[in-house]
Amino acid sequence: MSRIAFVNGQYKNFNNSMVHIEDRGFQFGDGVYEVFAVINNSIVDYDGHINRLFLSLSKLNIKPPISKKSLLFHIINIKNENLIEDGLIYLQITRGVSSRDFKFPLSTKSSIVIIGKIISDNHYNSSFKKGIKVCTTKDLRWKRVDIKSLNLLPPVLAKQSAYERGCEESWLVDEDGFITEGCSSNAWILIKDTLITRPVSNSILNGITRSSLIKGLKKNDLKIKERKFNFKDIKNASEAYITSATQHVMPVIKIDNLEIGNGKPGEYASVFKDAYMESILLLKS
Repeated sequence: MSRIAFVNGQYKNFNNSMVHIEDRGFQFGDGVYEVFAVINNSIVDYDGHINRLFLSLSKLNIKPPISKKSLLFHIINIKNENLIEDGLIYLQITRGVSSRDFKFPLSTKSSIVIIGKIISDNHYNSSFKKGIKVCTTKDLRWKRVDIKSLNLLPPVLAKQSAYERGCEESWLVDEDGFITEGCSSNAWILIKDTLITRPVSNSILNGITRSSLIKGLKKNDLKIKERKFNFKDIKNASEAYITSATQHVMPVIKIDNLEIGNGKPGEYASVFKDAYMESILLLKS
């Protein structure tokens, strides 16, 4: 079966889908995006993701091309047309097509692309059982990473660095030596019985998976503290994790050359995963 994409009001064969060469997303990274996880044919935490999308649009003064109701209709269509039981939906909105100029165009319609991808839950379960390796690298991003924008070159470089060092993710380090987050995830460490993650600010993206895990932790009376942490704290950690729409809750077994715990997912791994799964909102369609 051919994959189907939604591009500016039309459903297209994935391989034949195109955007204009003067789309501002292509030339400037002038746009935003969201990634929706699909589990058991249901879209995970849809309201959280769509509300963050519209918040990012408002912060960049980009007018949504269609309503929230229409977006939901097309997201569900892409999920169904591509037979996605488990996987993800990627949605991107840019400021639109206009003659190349740094200034905002006076009158242009924003562009939209929605694509879907099947990812077997066996892939996640296999990674969860083994855990992943993380390396640290300098945080080179701009100062508004709370906006989920298309300006992703620093995370791309960080992810490539991780790959070249035999790791699956990079944790980004700010000028004061504190971990901000992963290049495509939020970062967590467990010290004693308390899960620690950096507080929300302009320095991190307020992850929807992050928020759902926090909700699940509180519901199950598990201890959590939002504070900055550095490599000294990591050395005192018995377990570590990343969270994201695609990785859900994923154990980290090594950071740089430091083995976490005994180098295997810790005793809390299933506890935290279950707390997250209990807290997510599933949009069945």
